[in-house]
Amino acid sequence: MRVILMTGKGGVGKTSVAAATGLRCAELGYKTLVLSTDPAHSLADSFDIELGHDPIEVKPNLWGAELDALRELEGNWGAVKRYITEVLQARGLDGVQAEELAILPGMDEIFGLVRMKRHYDEGTYDVLIIDSAPTGTALRLLSLPEVGGWYMRRFYKPLQGMSVALRPLVEPIWRPLVGFSLPDKEVMDAPYEFYEQIEALEKVLTDNTVTSVRLVTNPERMVIKESLRAHAYLSLYNVATDMVVANRIIPDSVSDPFFDQWKESQKIYKKEIHDNFMPLPVKEVPLYTEELCGLEALERLKNTLYGDEDPTQVYYKEDTMRMLKQDDHYSLELYLPGIPKEQIQLNKTGDELNVRIGNHRRNLVLPQALAALQPSGAKIEDDYLKIKFAA
Repeated sequence: MRVILMTGKGGVGKTSVAAATGLRCAELGYKTLVLSTDPAHSLADSFDIELGHDPIEVKPNLWGAELDALRELEGNWGAVKRYITEVLQARGLDGVQAEELAILPGMDEIFGLVRMKRHYDEGTYDVLIIDSAPTGTALRLLSLPEVGGWYMRRFYKPLQGMSVALRPLVEPIWRPLVGFSLPDKEVMDAPYEFYEQIEALEKVLTDNTVTSVRLVTNPERMVIKESLRAHAYLSLYNVATDMVVANRIIPDSVSDPFFDQWKESQKIYKKEIHDNFMPLPVKEVPLYTEELCGLEALERLKNTLYGDEDPTQVYYKEDTMRMLKQDDHYSLELYLPGIPKEQIQLNKTGDELNVRIGNHRRNLVLPQALAALQPSGAKIEDDYLKIKFAA
């Protein structure tokens, strides 16, 4: 299965690009699913048909779906939700309040990843196109496997074993005393099983022969800056970007003087997009005279984007992480385009290297060759953070 993840700042047009990409894939004979995981769904509006949680056929070879987070939560997290509700009710909250508080913040976003993994495992489709949440949310989700893994390995797995072993001994005393039971095996197993699904998905997301991110941006200063940061953060998490779509560019045919200043600024920003994202290919999409709603409008966008091309190709093979053996040392190199050295914090603990850029952090489990070595220097060169490990 080919996975294409569309992301970008909110409002840049990523849903339209995702829908148009789906149209072209279906046209080429690929069984294609366009899945919206953005909490503010607009995929149904783009196709101009009713969509739901389960895939609905839009046209031959093309299906669409919009994630229902509550349904996913009940299916994957129901036992835990019911247990938390029981605990909160025992502490005096009424039923409605307890049920609402039992849904932890951010869970709806996380279940988008689980749904994606399930479609990947089922193998029903040839191409899975994800109309993802805006970049900030999408990037937080990419950090889940490693952040979650840290807690699972150090805290949850030992606690899980202790709880299962002690429950039969403590339960007769515990429940009369506090008013609720200790968590049973189903409740304790659910978070770890959930983590294992996320960890397995990470392998799919970081395989650049399977998964590519396509960044949708506009020729505007704020949007470009966020897109550049997103590109660097995606690289930090070892997720490859293979294309940038510069959307809503005012055509040269527009001659109204009202747009003169806007067109001049867009020329500058278009050059910035091409220069700053080099060597990634950049596709330019004009500002259309009508809303891109319905299959007829999406056909025009599809033709502009791809023409006779196959969207499932990998447009650029981005090498986000590499390890080199040199004469007297090893070098671990991370591709972090546009990030100055002073914004990067490094720390090594045991066999893990912690890389922090702003509020994004990655815990890299080092290969055996580097785990026993200490970093002896780091530098930014050709957009790579090169960390030296003395042998």
